[in-house]
Amino acid sequence: MKKVLCELLKDSSKSDRELAKKLGVSQPTVSRLRNKLVQDGLIRQFSVVPDVKALGFELVAMTSFTSEHSNETTEKAIKWTMTKPNVLFAARVEGAGKNGLMVSLHKNYTEYHNFIQEVKRGAGDMITEYETLLISLGDVVAKPLSPTYVAELLEKSRD
Repeated sequence: MKKVLCELLKDSSKSDRELAKKLGVSQPTVSRLRNKLVQDGLIRQFSVVPDVKALGFELVAMTSFTSEHSNETTEKAIKWTMTKPNVLFAARVEGAGKNGLMVSLHKNYTEYHNFIQEVKRGAGDMITEYETLLISLGDVVAKPLSPTYVAELLEKSRD
């Protein structure tokens, strides 16, 4: 199952027939394993990894913040975050005096600025402090974000 997962992480567009040939197993075996990976929740979705710079995005923002933790504020934050397609990731964190992190994608600085203003308005007094690290996609990106690296980690863990 791990081999099928690794191959799908490298290129999810491969057909079951192509995967079977590469792995030296039958196509029905690959289909059964792919379905089991989905059923067990190890694969949540099949998607492409776009070149966000080529799509016109210039900035990735990593915003860490401090906020109160209660069930009500957590639910409110989750609902708000899920309405923002430019928020790629959000989670509780620990360290540097912060307890939350959000990674968001922006076409330019003005769009980012407007987004942060909206965060401040929407969060009201829930967020007591925040800091943002802006990453320019126009500069050198030494290693672009890709699920291929997860495949490499899984393959090394077999050793």
